Amino acid sequence: MSYLEYNTAYTPTGFRKLLFLNWPVIFLITAVAGAGFLMLYSVAGGSITPWVEPQVKRFGLGMAMMLVIAMVPIWFWRNMAGVAYGVSLLLLLAVEFFGATGMGAQRWIDLGFMRLQPSELTKITLVMLLAAYYDWLPTKKTSHPLWILIPLLFIALPTLLVLRQPDLGTAILLTLGGGTVMFLAGVHWAYFASVIAAGVGTVWAVFEFRGTEWQLLKDYQYRRIDIFLDPTMDPTDAGYHITQAKIAFGSGGWSGRGFMQGTQSRLNFLPEKHTDFIFTTLAEEFGFIGAAALLLLYALIIVFCVASALSNRDRFSSLLTLGVAMTFFLFFALNMSMVMGLAPVVGVPLPLVSYGGSAMLVLLIAFGFVQSAHVHKPR
Repeated sequence: MSYLEYNTAYTPTGFRKLLFLNWPVIFLITAVAGAGFLMLYSVAGGSITPWVEPQVKRFGLGMAMMLVIAMVPIWFWRNMAGVAYGVSLLLLLAVEFFGATGMGAQRWIDLGFMRLQPSELTKITLVMLLAAYYDWLPTKKTSHPLWILIPLLFIALPTLLVLRQPDLGTAILLTLGGGTVMFLAGVHWAYFASVIAAGVGTVWAVFEFRGTEWQLLKDYQYRRIDIFLDPTMDPTDAGYHITQAKIAFGSGGWSGRGFMQGTQSRLNFLPEKHTDFIFTTLAEEFGFIGAAALLLLYALIIVFCVASALSNRDRFSSLLTLGVAMTFFLFFALNMSMVMGLAPVVGVPLPLVSYGGSAMLVLLIAFGFVQSAHVHKPR
């Protein structure tokens, strides 16, 4: 719709905006975060320290930020998309030179009161910039090769910086999230088919040339692939994480062992039980029913976001909402696939459940943009 049509349509003002918030999404987000608090309490042995208390404070701060962002007109965030993306790139460069190191990776900036992970922020600013770009670009130019190169550059710059940290999981999410926005914007399917074909060809070459002078990967990288395909090859070292996760899933059964009764987490067999592998703790204590219930909450958040996007006549708002929804989907889909052995272990947290400040705050900020688009959509 045109700028004039957008501004002459009815949009709520003042405190009336609170009535137009997407309240089902807010309730669902709170429910998922509540499940996270419960699991962090469990893995801490029935204590709010050291994980529950700071997580609750971060959630409260994040919700406040979400509401503030929701009250600001969506056109303001469209105009700020380039600035936000530029700031996130500068922060990624700062990590390169001044970043704090942890677990063999340099991914954080130490602010004193918290450690900021700029790559988390980039996941959202990239979606914002691409949504603004395709809102500006005439529809007939969407699939033109020249205009395809610009969003590819937007995606490549932060992805390369994140790979240097190294953080393969976030690099994958940036690539998939950016590609999803391009697809939703109407880029011709042939481009994506070409990329998929090239990926399949690369995978074939990786295995075909193993052990030859044309070998594409190092021996240790092939070792990682072998462990992913069969963790039992080295169950006490390289395959330990996924082996213990599968034991936790199996012991949970249909209805679980009971709250705070999970042996894998209570006896510290399960690694990273409060961050990347917290889903296995939930599955062990609450079983298939508990895991499916969490998955249902995630699915409902996606459904309400998609419904909001489809009913929005503003192109930027619609693309931004769908982009955030799909990024959120990729978050939990990759984490769940990883801990179930369906994808390599790449270090992706479970959104709103895993312990972590940057991931939770950035995700709630992203839902603030979704709320702003919903509140200010033309009515």
